[in-house]
Amino acid sequence: MDGRARGLVRWSAWLAAAAALTAAMAAVRGDLEKVHVALAYLLLVLAASALGTRALGFAVAVVAFLGFNFFFLPPYQTFGLSDHRDWLVLFTFLAVAAVATQLLHRARHHAAQAQRLSVEAGRAQALREADRLKDALLASVSHDLRTPLTTIKALAHDLGETGDERAVVIEEEADRLNRLVAGLLDLSRLNAGELRVTPEIVAAEDLVGAALQRVQGPMGGREIRVELHPSEPILLGRMDFVQSLRVLVNLLENAQKYAPPATPIDISVERDGGRLVFRVADHGPGVAEDERERIFQPFYRQPHGEADVGGAGLGLAISRRLAEAQGGSLAYEPRPGGGSVFVFALPAADLHDAGAGASPGAGG
Repeated sequence: MDGRARGLVRWSAWLAAAAALTAAMAAVRGDLEKVHVALAYLLLVLAASALGTRALGFAVAVVAFLGFNFFFLPPYQTFGLSDHRDWLVLFTFLAVAAVATQLLHRARHHAAQAQRLSVEAGRAQALREADRLKDALLASVSHDLRTPLTTIKALAHDLGETGDERAVVIEEEADRLNRLVAGLLDLSRLNAGELRVTPEIVAAEDLVGAALQRVQGPMGGREIRVELHPSEPILLGRMDFVQSLRVLVNLLENAQKYAPPATPIDISVERDGGRLVFRVADHGPGVAEDERERIFQPFYRQPHGEADVGGAGLGLAISRRLAEAQGGSLAYEPRPGGGSVFVFALPAADLHDAGAGASPGAGG
């Protein structure tokens, strides 16, 4: 079978898949909301774009647009609309589908260029260049996503002012994507060494107190027990307060996601030689021995974990890089009796350092 015939078969298969999806949803149309239809069609468009070509992705997007209008927006079996606000729904769907198709095409193109460069060079320099292209791609895609996300949020806000409850769902999902985009941008800046840190002398209790305030809502009343070891009158560290707070908050939220609801989370702080060591411990399922380093890789998710715990696998990777950027470290330890302990270490400081420079709690 030549290339043209294979292409025809591929197009026929995806258009048939669009028709099958439309028929399946039409059979249960009364049980579906418009957002369900939009998300199902969007998944089909993304799959066609990822597994086929950009042209195929655009074609499936247009077919989905027409099917959405004809079968799922009243009056049915016509291309007219009884509610003018549905035009916003339709064109928002088409815009998101088109942007996603284009971004997938660009990502695949850049990935192919990076892979070809690595194969042809076969040396360390080629691998470093491929890594640079990957970071550039992350930054480029993240920046490109921000514009359509801002547009979607603005349209959702306008839709909400009309009393349409679907606007809340749209805004929540846009916020979730915005958090992912922010994580990708941070990761690319950290990999490129472009994220600045500003060390200062900070008291451990100030950092812990700020972290507890930050997670008070998401924790939903879960008990968090704090232990500050009385090894010195005051425990001080040399750190960037804002970035260290991000790390500690991420570790607490990570424990919240994986630990059983009725169990407490423990935070302890102590000085160990020249290091100020924070430990965040939970009673969750723990991490298998062969995964204890992989959990710090970007986008890595534990194979036995829940299907969706509200993240994209970037938090621990970013946290470790933030710790290292301050001359510290972030590591995993198993908890005796079951559970996980994340050990966040930073350079320690002394009282005379605080007197000569910043004051304790300067970051709070």
